[in-house]
Amino acid sequence: MSEIQVLKPQKTWSHLAARRRKPSEYEIVSANLHYNDRDPNSPYELDPGMFMNEWYKRNTFATALKHEDWNAFRDPDEVVYRTYNLMQDGQETYVFSLFDQFNQREHDKALDPRWAGTLARLYTPARYLFHTLQMASAYVGQVSPASTLTNCNYFQMADSLRWVSHTAYRTRELSLAFPDKGFARDERSYWEEDPAWQGFRELMERALTVWDWGEAITVLSLVVKPAVEEAVLRRLGEAGRHNGDTLLGLVTDAQLIDVARHRRWTAAFVAMAVQTPGNLEQMRAWIAKWEPLADRAIEAYCNALLDVPDAAAAAKAATRDLRRGVGL
Repeated sequence: MSEIQVLKPQKTWSHLAARRRKPSEYEIVSANLHYNDRDPNSPYELDPGMFMNEWYKRNTFATALKHEDWNAFRDPDEVVYRTYNLMQDGQETYVFSLFDQFNQREHDKALDPRWAGTLARLYTPARYLFHTLQMASAYVGQVSPASTLTNCNYFQMADSLRWVSHTAYRTRELSLAFPDKGFARDERSYWEEDPAWQGFRELMERALTVWDWGEAITVLSLVVKPAVEEAVLRRLGEAGRHNGDTLLGLVTDAQLIDVARHRRWTAAFVAMAVQTPGNLEQMRAWIAKWEPLADRAIEAYCNALLDVPDAAAAAKAATRDLRRGVGL
């Protein structure tokens, strides 16, 4: 009678066992969760010629941005759904306490009507812009080759939605204080027709049609978002403070906390990507292709911020500093 071999039970999931330690909550609920990377010929385990399978094979698996194991990527902040909600619940409590406090102090009544007109033109239409960031992050997350990258983009997507909500809330408040300025009525016409917004509108419309995952994540994280963050968040916040709109400055400061976290995972992603020969050159080529369009968007918007000297130059320099800081 042959001896029966008893298998020793695993102490953790097989894909986490190589680390030879107890996996963290982040690793358990974030790593290797995609099932559509098991069969490169049929990501969704149906007819290989099905539209969705062809889409992933062409735009995710066949991208020029290569790595032998994208699942090795880790978010340096190790954010998971539970901790994201705890963290951003605190952030939202802070932002809405700002709204409540400044409302009680009748902040909007003290604003110069001319600055209110600027807000109607250059601030409240930003909810359209923030929504395009939300959509872009959703797409990049959906077609990412690793669940840890998907998570980073989805949390980034949620942050963009929070920015939309902040802007919409202020739009309503400002419409009550300045009923003659077009708040909650004219934002779409500003977004579609005002010269200050046309650079960002073109940039985002073009970015939203980049299907290739490698180019899409590079363009969004390293060109598009930095341009928006440095122009529409940072410089507009500076203009707000110059015009006595402390509330706007504090709200954009809070949003820039989200930006700092986005940039940390982006830096980790770039550091991982450039380990593969050819990726550095490919990412630089994509950046060179998109940078002029982003620069024109920054210039068109910042040139309307008359209270912030050299706003466009400072914003463009900041985007380059970011790319230089991550080795690009």
